[in-house]
Amino acid sequence: MLLTPLLPQRWMAAAGAVALLAPLLAYHVRRAFAPMNALFRALAGSVASYRDGDFGFGLAWRGRGALAELVDAHNRLGDALREQRLALVQRELLLDTMVQNTPVAMVLVDPSRRIVLGNIAARKLLGEGHKLEGRDFDALVESAPDAVREAFDRGGDGMFTVGDADHEDIYHLARRQFRLNGRRHELILLRVLTAELRRQEVQTWKKVIRVISHELNNSLAPIASLAHSGSELLRRGQVEKLPTALATIEDRARHLEGFIRDYARFAKLPAPRREPVEWSRFVAQLREQVEFRNEGATDGIARVDLVQLEQSVINLLKNAHESGSPPGDVALAIRRLPDAWRLDILDRGTGMNEAVLSNALLPFYSTKRNGTGLGLALAREIAEAHGGRIALLNREGGGLCVSMVLPD
Repeated sequence: MLLTPLLPQRWMAAAGAVALLAPLLAYHVRRAFAPMNALFRALAGSVASYRDGDFGFGLAWRGRGALAELVDAHNRLGDALREQRLALVQRELLLDTMVQNTPVAMVLVDPSRRIVLGNIAARKLLGEGHKLEGRDFDALVESAPDAVREAFDRGGDGMFTVGDADHEDIYHLARRQFRLNGRRHELILLRVLTAELRRQEVQTWKKVIRVISHELNNSLAPIASLAHSGSELLRRGQVEKLPTALATIEDRARHLEGFIRDYARFAKLPAPRREPVEWSRFVAQLREQVEFRNEGATDGIARVDLVQLEQSVINLLKNAHESGSPPGDVALAIRRLPDAWRLDILDRGTGMNEAVLSNALLPFYSTKRNGTGLGLALAREIAEAHGGRIALLNREGGGLCVSMVLPD
């Protein structure tokens, strides 16, 4: 009977002891788990740093077991990410160095027509050496020389000339569109071809000398041989064979005469004799000689050399027919500009690759087996003699546009 009152007292004593020992126990538990908690916080912090692109630190853990393996794996991951980041930075630095120092002017334009990137060559060409990033590209083109603005207005790839006769630079324009970060951007490349074309021009003239020498030899050698044979026939009294020999001599002489005349016409193009020409009359005369579709209005009068311009445009229209274009897609478009006339000869043929575009206007350059290489070069000479210019560019959807601008 005496044990019953003692039970509550024992329970109270035990509860008091637990109450006294609990803080101490909690303190030791927290102290025992503190390193692991710190490790977990460090792991969380390092993951957040990796997400932000910071890989410049590692973790240390003196313990063993699964946590040690976790820390080692985490550190190896950090090392790999750090090495990849360093390699990426080096590649970006190399790429930026190449982009900035290339002689090709490069401009990257975003969908709002703002310049995202412009290298050093682009700054010199379009921005007078000033930074281009953030500027409105269309406004920049509007303030550029007329030839640059017209090249961009035509769209697509093409060539244009900046400067005067004493100092001119020839450029090739290339435009490419692509998606960057889900948005459509445009990359514009402007490459100076002046020095390259000058070197090619020297090589072309060497080729011309070889071609002329070859043609002269091909004609003069048989003429000399036949003349000798004719004299021998005459000496022997075999005059019945003389007409054949003389006819062959005449044929070769006339061929040589025509060959020299064609080249002389290009080399000695006379100054244009300007006269008022109605475009409607000009188009009507062209239709009598070559098939084409007319686009745009033919009203108006221009002051041009009718013979020279007609010869040039006929050659261009014939080239368009020989490009593989359907005859119905060969067109001539005449448009009025503020202070000039613009003639576009259009086709839907195979167009030209970059190498041909770069050389097509050079004298004697031809991709045809029997071509003289004078058609486009003569058209350029005629346009420039009128104070104008000519440009070639591939059309969207295939084909070529030869654009000739003739000032008033």
